[in-house]
Amino acid sequence: MNRRDAAKRRKLPLLSDHIGGRSQLTCLYRCGDACSHPVPNTTDNPYMGDLIASAVSRRSIFKAGVVVSAGAGVAGALGGSAVYASEDGARSSAFWGSVPRGLRFDAVEPNQEDAVTIPDGYEQQVVIRWGDPILDGAAEFDPAAQTPEDAAGQFGYNCDFLALLDLPGERRRKVLVANHEYTSEEMMHFGYDSAAPTREQVEIGWASHGLSVVVLKEDKHSGELTPVIGHELNRRITATSEFVLSGPAAGSDLLKTAADAEGALALGTLNNCAGGVTPWGTILSGEENFNQYFANAGQVADATEKARLARYGLSGNTSERKWEQFDPRFDVLQEPNEPNRFGWIVELDPYDPDWTPRKRTALGRFKHEGAGPHVDRHGRVVVYMGDDERFDYMYKFVSKHKMKSGSGRSAREHNRKLLDEGTLYVAKFTGDSPGEIDGTGALPEDGAFDGSGEWIKLASGDESFVEGMTAEEVYVFTRLAGDKVGATKMDRPEDVEVNPKTGKVYAALTNNSQRGAGGKAAADEANPRNSNKHGHVLELEEQYGDVTATTFGWRLLLVCGDPEDPSTYFAGYPKEEVSPISCPDNVAFDPQGNLWVSTDGNALGANDGLFGVSLTGATRGLTKQFLTVPLGAETCGPVIQDRHILVAVQHPGEIDGATAETPFSQWPDGPDGTLPRPSVVNVVKDRFGSIGC
Repeated sequence: MNRRDAAKRRKLPLLSDHIGGRSQLTCLYRCGDACSHPVPNTTDNPYMGDLIASAVSRRSIFKAGVVVSAGAGVAGALGGSAVYASEDGARSSAFWGSVPRGLRFDAVEPNQEDAVTIPDGYEQQVVIRWGDPILDGAAEFDPAAQTPEDAAGQFGYNCDFLALLDLPGERRRKVLVANHEYTSEEMMHFGYDSAAPTREQVEIGWASHGLSVVVLKEDKHSGELTPVIGHELNRRITATSEFVLSGPAAGSDLLKTAADAEGALALGTLNNCAGGVTPWGTILSGEENFNQYFANAGQVADATEKARLARYGLSGNTSERKWEQFDPRFDVLQEPNEPNRFGWIVELDPYDPDWTPRKRTALGRFKHEGAGPHVDRHGRVVVYMGDDERFDYMYKFVSKHKMKSGSGRSAREHNRKLLDEGTLYVAKFTGDSPGEIDGTGALPEDGAFDGSGEWIKLASGDESFVEGMTAEEVYVFTRLAGDKVGATKMDRPEDVEVNPKTGKVYAALTNNSQRGAGGKAAADEANPRNSNKHGHVLELEEQYGDVTATTFGWRLLLVCGDPEDPSTYFAGYPKEEVSPISCPDNVAFDPQGNLWVSTDGNALGANDGLFGVSLTGATRGLTKQFLTVPLGAETCGPVIQDRHILVAVQHPGEIDGATAETPFSQWPDGPDGTLPRPSVVNVVKDRFGSIGC
C-alpha cells in the first residue's frame, strides 16, 4: 500500500470500541491492555469518588490564607481566588478580568488533523525523531535495515517525559533528556510476526526503550534547537544498561537473581513514563507498566507469590513481545525476583556520563507515572508520586537529610544520596460533603469538591509502620502496604507536580471507566463521577505549607470533559469560555505559575493536546488549548519555559489496523517519509518572544 492509499484509510473512524479514547493497539503495547484485565486492587479501601460524595459544607473555612489544625478536621486551605457574584450568587464572566501572562494566545480548536497544530503567531520545529543518531558514529535511520547496534546509538522510540536543562560553560547549548516508554513492534518492523518475533527485532526493542541524553544547540535568533551529534554528554540508557539498586531494599533477598546474587545491580529500565528534575539537577524517571514484559506468572504455584504478582498486574503465560524466548530473566518461572527489580524511580545524572544511574528503593515500588520533586525553604526534599492504575494510590517521600546548596563536588555527592534515606507515605483522602455525591458530577452545596487528608507512614529506613510487613516488603510490595493501611483508591493518579511559585501540589487523574461499575468502588468527593471517562485535576496543599506535614487540604481544580456537560467543572470559571479537555496525563508549570496539562486518550473524539490553566485571581479555572498532536498520538512530557514549549509526540498514527506496511499517519516526515516517527517538537513565539505574553 502506498502513502496515498494509507491517507485514504485514515478516513476510517479513529476511535474503536476499546475503552476510552486510545486505540486498542496503543493499549496492547503501552500497558499490556490493562483495562481489559481485572483491577489489581481488590481491597475494600475507601474510594476517592465516595469521599467526594461525603463532604460537609466548609466554604467559610476553605478560603485564601485560612489554615486550621488537623484536629479541627481540615489540614490546610487551598487559597481560593477572588469570587465575584451576581444577584443570584453565581460568578459572572463579566468580572473575570484580563488573561494572565503566559496564557495570552488564541486557543486552538479541537481537530483530527495529522499535524501538530499551534496558535497563530507561533512557529514549530521537530527537534529530534525516533532513529535520529545521537552518539558518535551512529548510523542514519533506515527502518528497513535497522540493527540493535544502530538503535542503541539513536534516539529511542515513543518519547515521553522531557527535561530541557542549561549546559553551564557552553554558550547557547542545552541538555535534553527524554524517556522512551515502550515500543510498538507492528509499527516499527516491516513483516513483523507477533507470534514469532526474531532475536534482532527483540534486541532492537531492548535498545529502543530507556532514556536519551542529547545536547542541543540553540539559535539565538529563531530559537531553533539542533542536536549536537556525538557530544560527550550524549547517552543512551536501554533495557540492558546497568543500574545500581540503592536505598533500604538494596541487597534484599527479594531482589536477588541468578545473575545478581547480591541484589545490588539490575539490568535495564522499562516503560519509563513521566519524571522530574531534582533541585540538584538530576533526572527522575518512573518505571510504569513493567508487568507486561514478563511471562508465565499464571503458572506460579506458590499462592503468596502468585497473589503478589497479581497485585502488580502479572498474570497469564506468554508475553506480547515474547522477550522470554530470548532472555530467561523475563520468565518468572526461571527468575521469580526479576519483576521486583522494576517499578522503581530511576535517578540519572545527565551531566555525569560515568555515574551509574540508580533505582531508588526508598521511594517504593509500583507503577510509577513519574516523580515530582520539590525542596522547601528549609532544604527538606519531598517527592510526590502517583500509581497509574485504576483504584490505586498517591504517595510521597520526605528525605531524612536536607539538600546542600551550591554546585561543588561535595554538595553534588551529598545531594545524589538524598533519595536513599527518608520516610515513605501513602495518601488517605476525606471529603466534606456527606451524602451529596451521587456519581453524576453534580457539585455539593458548598460549591466545591474538597476535603482534608492525611499521609500515612509506610516505612522509614529499616523501620516498617505496616503491621505484618517488614520494611523490605513495604518497599518491594508497596501496593500491598497501601492496601493494609486503608489508602484511598484513586482514578489513575498519574503525574504529580509541585507549583514552584506556591508550593501547592497538582495531580492528574486520567480516568476510570470502571468507577461505580458492579462490584467496584462508587464515586466519592475526590473522584466524583461514575464511569469517569474524562478524568480530573486535583489540587493539594500541605498543612501550613510544610512538606513534612502529615495532614493536608485538597480540592478538585478541574473535572474534565465537554464544557456543555453538566458534570464538568472548571474551578467555577464560566464553562462557555474554556477549551474542552479530556484525560489529563502530565502537568507542568510556566514561569508565571500557570498550570499546563497534556492529555492522553481524549475521549471527546478529537486529537490529544496541551492546555494552559490559570490558577489564581478572577481567571482561576480558565483553560485554553495551546496545541494538538497528530492522528493517534499522545501529548507527553511538556516543558514550559519563557521562550520554549517542548512536547513529546508519542505513538503518532497508532490507530487500530496500522502497521509498518499500512501507516495511518504521515507525521512528521510527510508523504516522502517511510513511517510515522515519535518525535520532540519545539514551539516558539514569532521572533523568539516570550510564550503567552
